[in-house]
Amino acid sequence: QVQLVESGGGLVQPGESLTLSCAASGFSLEYFAIAWFRQAPGKEREEVSCISSSDGPTFYADSVKGRFTVSRDNGKNTVYLQMNRTKAEDTAVYYCATRELWRRCSQSGVEDYLMGYWGKGTLVTVSS
Repeated sequence: QVQLVESGGGLVQPGESLTLSCAASGFSLEYFAIAWFRQAPGKEREEVSCISSSDGPTFYADSVKGRFTVSRDNGKNTVYLQMNRTKAEDTAVYYCATRELWRRCSQSGVEDYLMGYWGKGTLVTVSS
């Protein structure tokens, strides 16, 4: 059974750092591109980052470029999202997602309806 589980969310103050994890089970994450999405209250879900399965491109939304870093540890079957210099507008539920036969991220981003597998999300609150 394919499963994605996010963790690492919490409350941080603006400017602080946080690392989110996306642990996979039921499949080898190594062969899939993995995207991070977020949904803030009252807003649509948006892709913030994506990491390809091997040497393909990574993607960052303009709003997080230079502050967030996506990485993977295939030995742990886990993808990470390092969030630095956080802002109040980063407050959202963060999800990781993927779909069948998807290895390369799009450099222009991907729509959430194209994803076939989702985690349940982890809440990040950035507030003083």
